[in-house]
Amino acid sequence: MAKLRVLSTHLFMHQRLHPGLLELAAQSGAQAVELFAARQHFDYTSREQVAELAAFFRSNPLTAWSMHAPLYPDREMGRSGAPAVNLLHAEKSRRIEAMDEIKRALETAEQIPFRNLVVHLGERNDEWSPRSVENALTALEHLGAFARPLGVRPLVENLLSEPTTPEHLIEILETGHLDQIGVCLDLGHAHITVGVAAAIATLGPRIVQVHAHDNHGLKDEHLFPGDGTIDWPATGVALNALAEPPAVVLELSSKLPDESAALPGRIRKAFELLD
Repeated sequence: MAKLRVLSTHLFMHQRLHPGLLELAAQSGAQAVELFAARQHFDYTSREQVAELAAFFRSNPLTAWSMHAPLYPDREMGRSGAPAVNLLHAEKSRRIEAMDEIKRALETAEQIPFRNLVVHLGERNDEWSPRSVENALTALEHLGAFARPLGVRPLVENLLSEPTTPEHLIEILETGHLDQIGVCLDLGHAHITVGVAAAIATLGPRIVQVHAHDNHGLKDEHLFPGDGTIDWPATGVALNALAEPPAVVLELSSKLPDESAALPGRIRKAFELLD
């Protein structure tokens, strides 16, 4: 079974998301998009922008497959001094603020019916502890209950922190019996940490989608697949061996040097690597 081809609008995160960019995604072979919820790009609090994008999806074959939950509440990705959206923060007030921000973004599913919400559990320096497990369970239970009536399934993503290793994500999900929560396997993050093959083996049937991008094993570069050192043929074989083929979400850096005219061809080739 062919994998769904999805382009993350992370590629355009320094531009306002508009129908022209969605048309470029469709021209690149994407069947759907993952909306990257950053206010300078997709302002989920703007009725006008939400309505504009909803109208596009109603009249075009391109669909909204997922949304990436906000990482910061401001328009400058934290550079204004705004704190990160952190569901594992030690301070309860910060955890409540983080949940409220994610729920603001999630409510757009009433007009733009996406199926999945990718969630980061904490930040890079968070540590694995009984408290982090408790905070993760509380957040995911609450988020799952809020998302369910909207027809949205939360997906936790493996990051570069202790609480979000593949093994710890599985422990959190199994401890809480969170069968309604899936996993977004980030291949670039896996390559830097435990390795792609090990991550796929650990997360297995929980994987609903993958964030596909490349790096050289040292930092999170978000390169086109093939421009780093991930073994893409082996990755494709491992993903194809799963009972349910995950959606492939290309999550490319917004700082890539490619000209707009070259993007559709490069994106098509990237999708083909994981067919």
